[in-house]
Amino acid sequence: MCGICGVVGHRPATPIVFEGLRRLEYRGYDSAGIATLDAQQRITRCRASGKLDNLAEALKETPLTGTTAIGHTRWATHGAPTTNNAHPHKAGKVAIVHNGIIENYAELRQKLQKNGREFKTETDSETVAHLLDEELKRGLSPKDAAYATIRQLEGAYAVAMIFEDHEGLLIGARHGAPLAIGFGEGEMFLGSDSLALAPLSQRITYLDDGDWCVLHADSVTIYDATGSEVQRPVQTVALTAGQIGKDGYRHFMEKELHEHPVAIGQTLQRMMDPVTRRITLPDMPFDPADLPRATITACGSAFYAGMVGRYWLESLARLPVDIDVASELRYRNPPQPNQGMALLISQSGETADTLGVLRALKAENQRIVSILNVEQSTMGRESDLVLGMVAGPEISVASTKAFTAQLSVLAALTITFARKRGTLDEAQEQKLTQSLLDLPSHAATVLGLFDAIRKMARIIAQARDVLYLGRGICMPIAQEGALKLKEISYIHAEAYAAGELKHGPISLIDPSVPVVAIAPSTILFEKMLSNLQEAKARGGLILAFTDAQGAKRLEGIADHMVVLPDVDAFVAPILYTIPVQILAYEVALLKGTDVDQPRNLAKSVTVE
Repeated sequence: MCGICGVVGHRPATPIVFEGLRRLEYRGYDSAGIATLDAQQRITRCRASGKLDNLAEALKETPLTGTTAIGHTRWATHGAPTTNNAHPHKAGKVAIVHNGIIENYAELRQKLQKNGREFKTETDSETVAHLLDEELKRGLSPKDAAYATIRQLEGAYAVAMIFEDHEGLLIGARHGAPLAIGFGEGEMFLGSDSLALAPLSQRITYLDDGDWCVLHADSVTIYDATGSEVQRPVQTVALTAGQIGKDGYRHFMEKELHEHPVAIGQTLQRMMDPVTRRITLPDMPFDPADLPRATITACGSAFYAGMVGRYWLESLARLPVDIDVASELRYRNPPQPNQGMALLISQSGETADTLGVLRALKAENQRIVSILNVEQSTMGRESDLVLGMVAGPEISVASTKAFTAQLSVLAALTITFARKRGTLDEAQEQKLTQSLLDLPSHAATVLGLFDAIRKMARIIAQARDVLYLGRGICMPIAQEGALKLKEISYIHAEAYAAGELKHGPISLIDPSVPVVAIAPSTILFEKMLSNLQEAKARGGLILAFTDAQGAKRLEGIADHMVVLPDVDAFVAPILYTIPVQILAYEVALLKGTDVDQPRNLAKSVTVE
């Protein structure tokens, strides 16, 4: 999603803000800009469509001076991704940057136009600048004008504001979109998240929903939605600039693919008692043995992780599970059991639809358990229990290591629930736990299969359509593989339960449509084998991910195979995720697409 970086201090602000925007590139964007207060305390701006390199060139032509600045990377919602629509927006003596959507902008814009205001962009964000300037013209101070403005806004937003004739003043506000304050030496920072502020500050305050703040170089005052002064905790965030470098890899996605073993291992270590080698999770706000059913919800890849979690919880813990994508569950409003459990999954903890569901379910008296990579996020602060994965920053838009870390948490949660619900004996528990502990080593082995996967990629790169097939608990992995291919290579791909082939999709199969099979020998293999034979008989080109035993059975059926290590069926979905993601990456390389920042996509979807 869009990114914000702002600074008020004593150093030239433009380089600081520009580098902050560089660190926010992972969120996805299609234009960028910076505004500063110059020596005469007048607002100067520089904006550009496209990537930050274009803004860098524009800044050579239009250098910006001053020690107070705001910057923005925009992902277009209202209005095309043009320079004119790029942030910061200026109206009178105000410049603003805005993340999110102002839902009542049309009504506000109409009212402002009746007052003689002329709009120069197609964006909802410009409305905020005009409202601010209108309040200033009524004689209000910048602080009071900011409060009067945000009280008129409806929707999800994070806003940063600067004002002419007020050097050393930066005001921020958030409602439904994240915003963080960084503390420096004689300077203060605003950012969409802690990555924007690294390495500027490791002392961070996360604004609560509805908060707004007034920053000077040596102070910050935070107010809540009522206008009352409040205190928010200052946290030390151990994030350094080195953690967001490529470390010699061509892309962040390539780096993050190679971090699967570490992400899985660190996440499991966090949940493991080193003495007993038993899964140990934090105390829960309920007794798993008493739960009648659970609700799982998420978006994108996290939803597919939730689907695997449903298989695990139902089959091993015998817990009935409802699952739905957050954008649908949010408005379906199904009945919920009293004091039930809702399990929400998000890498960023800021996903708009998932956050909306969290609040709706909380209002229905559900206990909220969230699986997050950013525990200090809005979802983290509003959950009853956070099960944090230890995947580290994920910069590439396409999620990779966060997905396997999510699955690792769900696997540990399943073992805990099964133990407490009496559906797993001690020997079974030890066996499943050991399969998890062995997983990082197996994941590292898979990373040695790039050459074999690349051979598959050369075939898929020539295709217009691809089918992914899975059965049982591997069906969500087929869906994850198809999603990754679509996301970064722009090849149309669909995933089906292999048993559904004869109910329609088999009509698509011919030699030009590769069929990618997720086929471990331990999961409904005889059924999958039969389905693949049907596809082969109709000229299908079969590309299979399997194990040694499966490879023997697939000889003469599969045209190409990648043979993975033998693992317990319990952990197979986690391991088989890695090669399907690598496959998408290798295809994208051959297609020459922007791997880390695919078109039309954003890392963190913070608006509906």
